[in-house]
Amino acid sequence: MACALGLADQLVGITHECDYPVEIKGKPIVIRSALPIEIMSQREIDVAVAERMREGHSLYVVDERLLQELAPDLILTQDLCQVCAPSGTEVSQALSLLPKKPQILWLTPNSLEQIAANVRELGEATGRAKEADELIASGCARLEETEAVTRKLSHRPRVFSMEWLDPVYCSGHWVPEMVRLAGGLDALSRERGDSVRIPWDKVLEWAPEVLIITPCGFNLEQVIEKAQQLFTYPGWSNLPAVRDGRVYAVDANSYFARPGPRVVDGTELLAHLIHPELFPWKGSTNAYQRLEY
Repeated sequence: MACALGLADQLVGITHECDYPVEIKGKPIVIRSALPIEIMSQREIDVAVAERMREGHSLYVVDERLLQELAPDLILTQDLCQVCAPSGTEVSQALSLLPKKPQILWLTPNSLEQIAANVRELGEATGRAKEADELIASGCARLEETEAVTRKLSHRPRVFSMEWLDPVYCSGHWVPEMVRLAGGLDALSRERGDSVRIPWDKVLEWAPEVLIITPCGFNLEQVIEKAQQLFTYPGWSNLPAVRDGRVYAVDANSYFARPGPRVVDGTELLAHLIHPELFPWKGSTNAYQRLEY
């Protein structure tokens, strides 16, 4: 969001997850994960996260000395999900050590509209209000163009956006809205609500015609690797999406999990995957891959 508003040169620190755009490469990393995520399975991650949260331990480590050295004037943070990034508790603790209290901008969206509102807030806080309005207007125009087509559909395929594989989680927050705008129907999702665990039997009952594998925090290569375990789930081969070859791994980090400007691209990607006859995909060739079983 900051870079989209022309603020890349003013970013003095990032998190270990910040990998886009290329302008941020090499910037000081202030936040790191407390867990070795890169060598853990999805099941191990889920268990470890639940255990640390139950015991009151943080999932992230703040480099407090580096933060003091950087002395930021503005900190962008969130209080939406304790799993996805440092929450208010860790941020408040780190701030207590700073000699000069910076401005804090809490970005905690639950919908596409609130993501746009966050862009506007950031623009106003950094003297980029005009750029923010232009970015929002461009994104809204693209979303409206997609919805103008899907609004006229006589049939919306059953879709399941799988936000975690083991255990299975449905999608939440803004992703169900993206599916709806793209012309799909996901009855298992929780629009504007938290992603939650659901029994695999619920997925079998829903019998999705299109299955989107989009585990939070993973890029396309990682999603493809993690998706292999789905082959072993009971009833997997009987799902309509599997029978018809409509199971897709997507770059969750770039287009779905992060509430920023690229959720517009993610909505257009969903429209292509759900209705390829109506929506060509003009984006990156590394955005998705159809999985064959």
